[in-house]
Amino acid sequence: MKKKININGGDKMISFATVMLIAGIGIPIMAAMTSSLGKHLGSPVAASTFAFFMAFCIALLALMFTDKSFVKQIPSTPKYFFVAGAFIAFYVLSISFVAPHFGIGNAIFFVLVGQMLSAAVIDHYGLFGAQINQLSMTRTLGIFVMVFGIWLTQRT
Repeated sequence: MKKKININGGDKMISFATVMLIAGIGIPIMAAMTSSLGKHLGSPVAASTFAFFMAFCIALLALMFTDKSFVKQIPSTPKYFFVAGAFIAFYVLSISFVAPHFGIGNAIFFVLVGQMLSAAVIDHYGLFGAQINQLSMTRTLGIFVMVFGIWLTQRT
């Protein structure tokens, strides 16, 4: 049975929230930089490739400083977990192609809406081993308020 997440108090939760806030800040920056690099190079695919190369190098460096005991777990890992890389590629490639024509704000708006919807479903059902956080009426209303707030920021 999966354990429900406890988000009340604690320095650990503040640290997690801070890390994710920084990651959230980085997403539109990465989108704008990759989009601009794609325009500069005349190739969104080349821009995405360079972004992936940098990400690979940084991840490889981080891996060098971690415990390598995970290697023996790879054969028993459900293969669909490895599809996560395809979602990363799709995001970077799509933002590189779409943002120059649609705008960074508009592109990120729809990314955020998609993230909120899929996160709610994943949490509700505990998909992919996620901690269960049931989709209550309060949480549903909160998601709608967030989507409305994001929509308001993009109105001209």
